[in-house]
Amino acid sequence: MQAPRLGTALQPFVNLQAFVIEDNPTIRENLVGTLEELTCLRVAGTSATEDEALAWLAANPQAWDLIIVDLFLKQGSGIHLAQRIQRARPGQKVVVFSNYINASVRKRCAQIGVDAVFDKSTEIDALVEYCAHQCYRVSQAQAA
Repeated sequence: MQAPRLGTALQPFVNLQAFVIEDNPTIRENLVGTLEELTCLRVAGTSATEDEALAWLAANPQAWDLIIVDLFLKQGSGIHLAQRIQRARPGQKVVVFSNYINASVRKRCAQIGVDAVFDKSTEIDALVEYCAHQCYRVSQAQAA
């Protein structure tokens, strides 16, 4: 069965909590607005640094369904952060969203357990579709 397109009646019945780690305030605000408008994601928190993100995640291990992390942060590294993220429950997803995506970055992300990788400059629509599909997946699991 194929996931519904954006804006279907299925989306309002589920809200997934996201945590966005992005150091550019303009990109962060635009990304949050886009995802909250077009998918069932609600952003539970944001961070610009690895240390802030780790502190939030340690204090809120159950409070997120999806993490979106950039590779280059104000302080720290998105790759290092992705390696350190502890999933407290099944179904939690980690996504890398960066301008610096190439084959070796995709391979490294796969090796450390990142669920998906998207290039900021060419794959924003794919990120939105991925998030919408997560909404659909969770809504189907809840309906079962």
